[in-house]
Amino acid sequence: MPAAASNGPDVSSDRNDMKSPASERGFSVQGLGEIAIRCRDIEAMTAFYRDIIGLEILADRSGLIFFSLPNGVAGHTAVLALFDESRNPDRPAPRSAGSTLHHIALTVTPQGQAEACRWFDEQGVNWRAEAFEWIGWRGVFVEDPEGNVVELVAAVERDD
Repeated sequence: MPAAASNGPDVSSDRNDMKSPASERGFSVQGLGEIAIRCRDIEAMTAFYRDIIGLEILADRSGLIFFSLPNGVAGHTAVLALFDESRNPDRPAPRSAGSTLHHIALTVTPQGQAEACRWFDEQGVNWRAEAFEWIGWRGVFVEDPEGNVVELVAAVERDD
């Protein structure tokens, strides 16, 4: 895979503006709590995240589908939540008509990535891969039924 061009920061630098001010705040983020997606077609979205991506349903709360994600923190299970727009009109709507979400990234192993690509091929799911050599990651990208980009990201050996 050709390397992706990076216009992001050099994460190996020792710049002071890249250091976390957690000691000043008294807290630091420990992990992802939840990703929530408002859905027009809850059935298609549920099938995609369950059957294509392979997430396990934690709860189905009548139009609120919760998938468990690994690596919860301090007793809070990390989740991907799907909100059925038609069945949850009281849930706050996004601030704008268009989302600024770029993508959702879920971590897998390099072997898991290879198996995902095989699985996507078997299921007829279009995917693309991109190497991010500057940070030592490789991403495999797919789209869910509502056009959200989902990345399965894995650490790979860096060519330093």
